[in-house]
Amino acid sequence: MKTEKDPRKWGAGKAALIVDDSPRIRKMIAEAFLADGFEMCAEAGNGREGIEAAKQNNPDIIVLDLSMPVMNGLQAAPELRKMYPRVPIILFTLYGNRLVETEACKAGVTMVLTKTEPLPVLLDRAHELIGD
Repeated sequence: MKTEKDPRKWGAGKAALIVDDSPRIRKMIAEAFLADGFEMCAEAGNGREGIEAAKQNNPDIIVLDLSMPVMNGLQAAPELRKMYPRVPIILFTLYGNRLVETEACKAGVTMVLTKTEPLPVLLDRAHELIGD
């Protein structure tokens, strides 16, 4: 007998880290992950803060913005990758193009998504990468 997963519980017991310099976007993404059943969603306003938040929260998935002050997503990704070699990192940016994708891959980013994608697409990709 095949049972369907309850989509509201897909993220149950999981932790997400959202790193974006826009408080509005950060809150919107965090609320989407929490509504999806994630147990915890840490937030940070730049890459440096994101690295510190990762140390404190041990995320199962990391969502990074590209363009941020202090330390951008491409600068933070290699450090996060060293800390968490198996944790998926999604670069969620307005600037998704081939050059960004190539640089993101070199930096240790798992996937690049543009912010023009609806939030359910971000959540679906997160679940695919986590293995839910």
